Amino acid sequence: MINYCTRVEIPKLPFVISYRDRLVFMGSCFAEQMGIKMKSHGWAACVNPFGVLYNPLSVAAGCKRLLSPEPFAESDLLEHDGMYHGMMHHGKFSGQSPADVLLEMNRSLNDAADGIHKMSCLALTFGTASVFRLKSDGRTVANCHKLPAGRFDSALLTVDEIVDEWSSLLDRLFAVRPSLKVIVTVSPIRHWKDGAHGNQISKSILLLAEQALVEKYADRIYYFPAYELMMDELRDYRFYADDLLHPSKVAIDYIWERFCDACMDAGTKDDMKAVEAIRLDIAHRPFHPSNDRYKQFLMQTFDKIKRLQKKNPYICMSNEENEIAIRLQELK
Repeated sequence: MINYCTRVEIPKLPFVISYRDRLVFMGSCFAEQMGIKMKSHGWAACVNPFGVLYNPLSVAAGCKRLLSPEPFAESDLLEHDGMYHGMMHHGKFSGQSPADVLLEMNRSLNDAADGIHKMSCLALTFGTASVFRLKSDGRTVANCHKLPAGRFDSALLTVDEIVDEWSSLLDRLFAVRPSLKVIVTVSPIRHWKDGAHGNQISKSILLLAEQALVEKYADRIYYFPAYELMMDELRDYRFYADDLLHPSKVAIDYIWERFCDACMDAGTKDDMKAVEAIRLDIAHRPFHPSNDRYKQFLMQTFDKIKRLQKKNPYICMSNEENEIAIRLQELK
């Protein structure tokens, strides 16, 4: 067979993850995409409780806040043009009411703080080494929220800055969770605001920093080559979204499959296929949903969930169960 691309060889993780594991995903859009896929396949996963975070220092700041979950107060918000923003948060938390903004921030914080103290695997994705700092107090921000550029200083992190910050944090995390395993990746999404050359410099810094951490914590940290898969196996523009910067759905699905191959055993992947089949069943909506055959179909789907959960009680399908219950109620 002719090979039409250079294949990135990915060794198996020195550990496997299963539905027993509690996972936390933090970082860039790629962490969000992988985490959402895990949740959609019935995993107990916490995904980006501060929203998408791009640089390693902001991801670290989020982890620290989860370890010591001090509630956010109005003094943590910045107002601009009638909108209130959190400097540790993505713009999805922003809003016109500071009370509503804080409610959502603290709700997410509390939910995730419980998860980080129970997690067995932390998956991190760094997107860029470029950071912005508030001139007023020097804080590194997670997002500029389109505030005036004059309020920020920009900088490019060094490898040592990233390694030092994360070494102290990882020591703290391992003290809290001695059996914790960490998966690190560099986001395959290109940060074109830095320019073509600037993006490559930024990614190089992240790659070197993650390699240093892998070497320092060799038995606890694993590097997954999402960036390399995109740059080598999927380098053609047909594997990019319309903006030509983000991976397309096909690319995301392919990288997801390679991720599963690297860190899951055959039994776990079979269970995920069963979850996916049930979700497809639930997504099916007939033209005439009021008949007895559809009611029977829903009951059979509910039974499938129960049989799967009896086989593997760690699979989370409460949303699917609720959806079936709602539809059955509508048929009464």
